[in-house]
Amino acid sequence: MKVLICAAEEERRHTQGCAAAHSQLGLTRDENAAFDNNRVTFDFPDLFVHSAMDVIPSTSRCNSAVNKQFSAVEIELYYLIAKYLSSGPCKKAYEVLRAEIEENQLLPKRYDWLGNEHRKSLDEVDRQLGHLSNDHLLRVVSRLGPAINQLVKLPYPTAATLLGAGTQSLLRTENDLYKSYKTLSDVVVRHRGYPPLEPVQYLGPPCLTQTILGRELQGTINQKHVVTNKFYSRIQLYFRSVGHLSAVYCMLFDRTGKYIITGADDTLVKIWSTFDGRLMATLRGASAEISDLAIDGENTLIAAGSCDKIIRVWSLQTLAPVAVLSSHTGMITALQFCPAPDSEGVLVSTGGDGCVAFWTYTRRSGEIKFDSKPLKVNERVRPGNAQLICASFSAGGHFLAVGGADHFVRVYHLGGEDGVEKLIETERHQDRVDSIQWCHKGLMFVSGSRDGTALVWRYETQQWKNLVLNMTDRLPGDSPPSEEIRRLQVTMVGWNRSDEYVITASNDKWLRVWDSSQGKLKHILRGHEDNSYVIEAHPLENNIILTAAHDGQLMIWDISTGTLVRSFKNTIEGQGYGALFDAKWSPDGYTIATTDSHGHLILFGIGHNEKFKKIPKELFFHTDYRPLVRDANNHVLDEQTQMAPHLMPPPFLVNMDGDPYPPEYQRLVPGRENCRHDQLIPNVLLNANASTDTLLYTLWHRCILVICSTQVSALSTWAS
Repeated sequence: MKVLICAAEEERRHTQGCAAAHSQLGLTRDENAAFDNNRVTFDFPDLFVHSAMDVIPSTSRCNSAVNKQFSAVEIELYYLIAKYLSSGPCKKAYEVLRAEIEENQLLPKRYDWLGNEHRKSLDEVDRQLGHLSNDHLLRVVSRLGPAINQLVKLPYPTAATLLGAGTQSLLRTENDLYKSYKTLSDVVVRHRGYPPLEPVQYLGPPCLTQTILGRELQGTINQKHVVTNKFYSRIQLYFRSVGHLSAVYCMLFDRTGKYIITGADDTLVKIWSTFDGRLMATLRGASAEISDLAIDGENTLIAAGSCDKIIRVWSLQTLAPVAVLSSHTGMITALQFCPAPDSEGVLVSTGGDGCVAFWTYTRRSGEIKFDSKPLKVNERVRPGNAQLICASFSAGGHFLAVGGADHFVRVYHLGGEDGVEKLIETERHQDRVDSIQWCHKGLMFVSGSRDGTALVWRYETQQWKNLVLNMTDRLPGDSPPSEEIRRLQVTMVGWNRSDEYVITASNDKWLRVWDSSQGKLKHILRGHEDNSYVIEAHPLENNIILTAAHDGQLMIWDISTGTLVRSFKNTIEGQGYGALFDAKWSPDGYTIATTDSHGHLILFGIGHNEKFKKIPKELFFHTDYRPLVRDANNHVLDEQTQMAPHLMPPPFLVNMDGDPYPPEYQRLVPGRENCRHDQLIPNVLLNANASTDTLLYTLWHRCILVICSTQVSALSTWAS
């Protein structure tokens, strides 16, 4: 009590001098206090006691029964609504709400220094909160949309509304952006017998039980519900066999996925069976290394470009040569068939001479005829630096993008009134353009350069725009590249199946995943120990890609999470490892084929590999490296038999040293499946060096040659 009396006396001495300060600090006099009338009390409204985001009901010991039903945020919201209505056209609603607020005591309270609460009127609250404008609630609400969009981003533009539902709602969370298969009806629903399109984002496939029940009810199944990303972790090595004596830089599947075509530095093009790994055929004729391969959209033609400046085209059905095209004065660097369906086909080639050649061909009565002279576009801009390196067609086949050593990117339009029209020719890169890749759908392509950047080109508003992807960009917390790499270079570019992401490989051995629409770096994939030159998107799965590098590693990635699904090391017994030069997915996405620096063809797949165990590890035909005779038009004949290579009888299967395999393996050669046992044993003679040499043909083969020569003589006599 003595302390209280001393405080009262002190307050009396300073009341007059501090009155103004008291009013500024929110101090009032309490005339209803049980103690001295001049005692000073503090006015603490609930607005200052509770946080603006606190939605927990007030637990003050002096709260009334009414206030226990409302949180501090709710009380503030009622006040802000009334303040907003006061300046609007709803004056009657404001008066009613004002009366209701005061009647139900929905206003912040003030408390004295003993903790006793005191009611306040709306006018008193207005005076105390004078810093709040009448449109304060509107300004707060208008900021909610952008704030939520930053917190929970949408993959597509959204409307500015407070009334949205689902993913458009301001109450959405991260989980609301992904659709989940909760009921069986979500799995079995069909539209005209087909499952609906997958949502843009979803949590994942339904459980296997729902998928199986859905198949029983509908008879069909969505492949994505069964084959998940984890499915590809079961891929295993099927087969590895040597079929070339030099490095194999070119490889592709035919359109059906039944055959694999390889082209190597030993000048040979070989065709393999995907199902069991058999060597089906060898296409001879090139006199230098094979630089690129292409197959047409109808799966009937195989084209091979080589360093001898010549393009050779064969029929995939008969293996007969269709055309020998020679117009370039430099090595062939890229080869592409135009995918556009038309009465006339187009084969496009680029060369080290700086020229783009458009070869047209027609199909009449089952016969394919190429024009003898192509339409050539000379792009020699700078002397001594005119090499065109890469080319890529759009999905529809009407646009062709070309990159070269002169730093230029060019886009051509095919099929117009003027034939071939150049749309753009621009030097946006500061160094040679080594890689270029068109997207799977739409007018977009990406180009990679040794200047350390990749450009995403997009046709918008009747002009080509580009987005720069800089390899120096890093994710938060990442360390910079090693000091050994002074300048970053892009070695390869690619897309995922949905074209949502661009993947780049650089000489720091990292793979980077970029958002193709905004150019933001999403993930950095680490694992390769040498430069990667192969990036292949899965033909069915949006998030699965395949990469291969010179470190001999083949890696399968999930780019949505930036994780490694499966990896293989191309280890060769006694030789360390072999660098991987090319790799492809089969059209169904269940098989991977790759080639290496030691002439191997390597197959990976899912399931058992019993059929591949029956195949020898070295697969050559005894005629693979026999000399050829060439005429003035570069057509070839076998020197020993004077026959076209495709007309020769089925060859014998031999190993790398030329030794023939036993008869049971000879039945693996197409055309020898039903031969008698004695026809499967080649005659082996000793040559002058006392080494074994396989006789070309048995007696049965000689009979075939006699018959063929007789027919040719008869035709010559008839023609004369």
